[in-house]
Amino acid sequence: MKKQKLILICLGIFFFLSSSVLVAQDNEGGESNFSIGVDGVSRYVWRGLNLGGSSPHLQPWVEYAFGESGLAIGAWGSYSLGLNAGAEADLYLSYSPVDWLNFTLTDYFFPADQPFERSDYFNYDSDETGHTLEAMLTIGGFETLPLYLTFAMNVYGADGTDENGDNYMAKYLEVGYSGSSKNLDYDLFAGFALDDPNTDAGGAGWYADKPGMINLGVTFSKEMKIADVAIPVFSSLIFNPEAGNMYIVFGVSF
Repeated sequence: MKKQKLILICLGIFFFLSSSVLVAQDNEGGESNFSIGVDGVSRYVWRGLNLGGSSPHLQPWVEYAFGESGLAIGAWGSYSLGLNAGAEADLYLSYSPVDWLNFTLTDYFFPADQPFERSDYFNYDSDETGHTLEAMLTIGGFETLPLYLTFAMNVYGADGTDENGDNYMAKYLEVGYSGSSKNLDYDLFAGFALDDPNTDAGGAGWYADKPGMINLGVTFSKEMKIADVAIPVFSSLIFNPEAGNMYIVFGVSF
């Protein structure tokens, strides 16, 4: 309960300070740094995992960037257009001190109308919460070397616990390469689950039951013109070798 109150207090202070900055900038007449958008995808596949059943999803987002500081806060969601379960509502804090380095803290959460036992949004108790906090580091984006490396680890919440009551702290590693050919951009990626919950923690893991490659594929993207309006579209071919699955996903951004 003490941890729950502490996290709620920290979140309250954070959003209070953020609101103060927004009001101050509005009063100064500065340019707004808000960005909003929505993606439509044929299926919600995340890190090689099918999280949205077989139906299309709408994925709205909003972000506020604090000028040129490299700091941004945002919210992202995914909502199924079918009858099967699949909804998500996340908050995140991102910081990029330089172009090639990014730190992100994400609070993953599944809304209460989904069939999950732990779905009380304001419950941050480690034994009951439906939140999962993830810390992520990404290095890359160099002009001369378009490679990137991402490492993500769950640091708190509904990550599952071992026989000692400690979180699995699931870890994910991804390496990718970005390029372009004429009017077509592409991203090659390979992602790995790093944990061995069956031997280390005695249970199933967040990504897989053992270490291995779970996210291998390529994403192609381009702008498609419709009545002189450029609309970004993308398509991904995704393999999960560990689970023996393959997905083809199409998406459009607005």
